[in-house]
Amino acid sequence: MSSTSARDFYDVLGVQKDASKDDIKASYRRLALQFHPDRNKSPEAEEKFKEISEAYAVLSDDDKRKQYDTYGKEAVFQKYGEENIYRGADFQDVFRDMGFGYGGGFEDILGAFFGTGRAGGSRPRRGGDLTLHMQLGLEEVVGDVTKEVEIPRTELCAICRGSGASPGTTPRRCTQCNGTGQVQKMQNAGFARFIRVETCNKCRGTGNIVDSPCKECRGTGHVRRQRKIRIQVPAGVDDGHTLRLRGEGEAGEAGTPPGDLYVVVNIPEHPVFKRRDSDLFVEARVNAVDAMLGTELRVPTLYGDTMLEVPSGTQPGTQFKIKGKGLPRLNSFGKGDEYAVVRVDVPKSLNGRQKDLLKQLQREGKVQ
Repeated sequence: MSSTSARDFYDVLGVQKDASKDDIKASYRRLALQFHPDRNKSPEAEEKFKEISEAYAVLSDDDKRKQYDTYGKEAVFQKYGEENIYRGADFQDVFRDMGFGYGGGFEDILGAFFGTGRAGGSRPRRGGDLTLHMQLGLEEVVGDVTKEVEIPRTELCAICRGSGASPGTTPRRCTQCNGTGQVQKMQNAGFARFIRVETCNKCRGTGNIVDSPCKECRGTGHVRRQRKIRIQVPAGVDDGHTLRLRGEGEAGEAGTPPGDLYVVVNIPEHPVFKRRDSDLFVEARVNAVDAMLGTELRVPTLYGDTMLEVPSGTQPGTQFKIKGKGLPRLNSFGKGDEYAVVRVDVPKSLNGRQKDLLKQLQREGKVQ
């Protein structure tokens, strides 16, 4: 038997060889949070997660750790085999409060995320995740937003409670695959014998036979429903912000946890305000004379108009801060600011008198 990891198990978990069980557990928890496929979608995460779990399964068990320290990795796998390496490791305690929704052993975790466990056979899969795109206007996110939406999703049948069998009856174990959902097919080719594993065609991989199917779900154990869900969006979210609603996705197989609902917030570009994090920018247009002499402008904000004092001699591009008129800072306190950016409108045509007045100012050295 060969293991997933070619590295030293202590190096894999980043602990010393005299590390205590608590140190090993703490290190595994930290790495599991980083590489768990439910959080890390990179292609390398799945293999890394298996590697650290294999190391934890050996080092957290006194007998396996002693065998490993004395004789090495190959001796551990020769004694226990790949199927039994994970047995006895307390994965349930590690994952209980980590938010992944899995309370079983490593085989259940692998089965939920990758379809099968190391022990072989078909494993129930957790429910699929759903994604909802929610469009909000900039004006809406100045405060917390509550929206009620309808989500089409698969749910457990309320009549048979997911078993697929009519009330008063229960599914029976498939005799062809002995409840594993898979069968082995052997084929001889000369001196060689090939063994392949296929999905059981009698139970279609479920491991159970339903003699009296539930009329509501037609024996599938699942029904399609339009479910109303109330979604709370925190103030100050930006475009692309994603909310995760645990357990609001598709129902899982054979009683495994449901998937999650991911709500992606989409905020289209605003016709008046430009956004930079929690700060807002707006154009304040003045004519050339007002820029020279000074004026007072009415400037829009998300909270109503405000008056802005523009002093004489204001240059194009000057920014005036309007404190506290930006967006709420997400997961923090206070609000950003609004900046009024001055744009000076130069007249395209002047009458004769206007030209003469400007020339007179120029001669007097007042216009530079």
